[in-house]
Order: sequence, then structure tokens, then C-alpha cells
Amino acid sequence: MRKYIPVYIRFPFFYLIVFALSEYFIDSGDRPAFVKYPIVPLMHVLLIFIFIVIEVILNAVDNVSYQLLSDEAKVQFDIDKAKPFTQSEFYKKWVFKISALKPIEDEKDIQLDHDYDGIKELDNGLPPWFTGLFYATIVFALVYLVRFHIVGDYTQDQEYVMDNTLAEKQVEAYNKTAPDLMNKDKVTLLTEPAAVAEGKAIFTTNCVLCHKADGGGAIGPNLTDTSWILGGGIKNLFKTITEGGRPGKGMVAWKESLKPTEIQKVASYVLSLQGTKPAVGKAPEGDVWYEDGAAKSNTAELIVTDTIAKK
Repeated sequence: MRKYIPVYIRFPFFYLIVFALSEYFIDSGDRPAFVKYPIVPLMHVLLIFIFIVIEVILNAVDNVSYQLLSDEAKVQFDIDKAKPFTQSEFYKKWVFKISALKPIEDEKDIQLDHDYDGIKELDNGLPPWFTGLFYATIVFALVYLVRFHIVGDYTQDQEYVMDNTLAEKQVEAYNKTAPDLMNKDKVTLLTEPAAVAEGKAIFTTNCVLCHKADGGGAIGPNLTDTSWILGGGIKNLFKTITEGGRPGKGMVAWKESLKPTEIQKVASYVLSLQGTKPAVGKAPEGDVWYEDGAAKSNTAELIVTDTIAKK
């Protein structure tokens, strides 16, 4: 078989198999094993070296064996080597084995008496692989019948619920270990000066054109009052910045250019502007929002809400 498969196909094929097996069996978490563990690339280099050595040794053995042949044997060897793979004895042997075909010289043993204008019929059996596959489907059907229709294991609806519950648990566990994966349900108001300062920097870079540097509003609404068009509070504001404002009003979905934690910081900064006095502030737009249990602002008797309760 080796002479029918070129080395430039044989070598990458076996190397990729070993590479895939190493990545599958070596537990490296969310990173490839050859990145996480420096010893793995060294193993691959050693493996490549071993492959090259094996090829060199095999070629040397072939050359020595060829030189030891007689002239007639060399001629026969060259003829056999020039044959395509489909004419090799190896190929013919396995084709006849998996298809249950009879050699031409033995076809008289399975020839039927039918004769249609000189055309005769052979009584060839089904290929073993086809027969085996057919019997395997019967076994599978019996197991399925007993498991789901007699014993009553579980239904498709139950399987969907189980898989969906498992997926939700996996997402929840992943969210706990992924600090940059923020969403509306997970977001909280940041009050640390460093986080608010980062939010201000993001606001200054991306938002002042529509809302002014002091939040008083230009094309966009005033961000310093207690009235909100799409809902107040950190969760509603996070959603508005992430998904964009009202259709046709110009505010884009910033999830395309800002990370979730960056949106959390800029939303926290915007809420820190509540009660400030911009130089020229636009009139309030939307509805006043309250937050149950929150402390009242020093500059306004109104309370910012996250419960989407309207006054």
C-alpha cells in the first residue's frame, strides 16, 4: 500500500491523525493543547522527526531489496510498480472480499439457465457489507421499539426539556467565569471611581456628538433629568445602548463596537449624571422612572427606577 500513496499525502494524513488525537485526549480547557502546554509542540517536532527517519529507513530498505533482485525480478517489479492501484492484487482481493464477487473463471458456478438472445444471468449474492448493514438496522429497530415503546424511556418533549435545562446551566456556569460576557440580566450599577472614569472616557469618545459632553442633549435626549424614553436604571440603559435606540432616530447598536463591560461602564457613567445641571439642557422627554427601595437624589425628589414602573 505504501507505494500507491505518495509521501506528501501519507505523511500529512498520519500527522493530522496524531495531532487530532492529542488535542482530543489532552485536557487543555478552552485553549488548544499545543498553546497551553509548551511540551506539546516539542512532542510534535519529535514526531515529525520520527516520521522522516522512518521514511528514510524504508526507502533505504527498498533500494537495498531492489538491488538484491535478479534482472528478471527487477523487470517484473518495475512492471508491477507501474500498475495503477486499481489493478494491484491487494485492491482486487479486497474488492472481491467485500462485494462477494466471483472471478470470471468461476462465474460458470453461479450462472443461471436463463438465456436472452445470448445474454446470460449470474446469481450473485448481496455484498457482505450491505447484508451486515441491513441486519444492524433490524437490531437497532428492535432496541428502539423495546426502549421507547415498551419500556417507555423518555419522549422527545422530555429530551428537549432536559437538553434545554442542561444548556441553560452551562451558559450560567460560563457567565460566572467570563467577566466580559455581560447581559441585561447580569449587569449591575458600577460606582467605583475608576470604572466611572472609564465610562466617561468611552462617553466622551462616542456619545458627546448627540448628547453633549455634559449630557444635556443635542440630537439625542437630555441624560441628566429623571425622564427616560426607553426606561431608566442600569438594566434598561444597558439594553438601550447595546441594541440601539428607537428605529429611525439615529442611535446605533453599540454592541457592534463596544464590549459588554464597556457598555456597563458607560451606562454607569450616564446614570452618575443624574441631577447635574448642564449649561443648556433639553426639555425632559419620555416618562419619569422610579426604583423601589433606592435612596432619593440630593438634587431631585424623584427616584431613578429599574423596575419599569411609570409615574
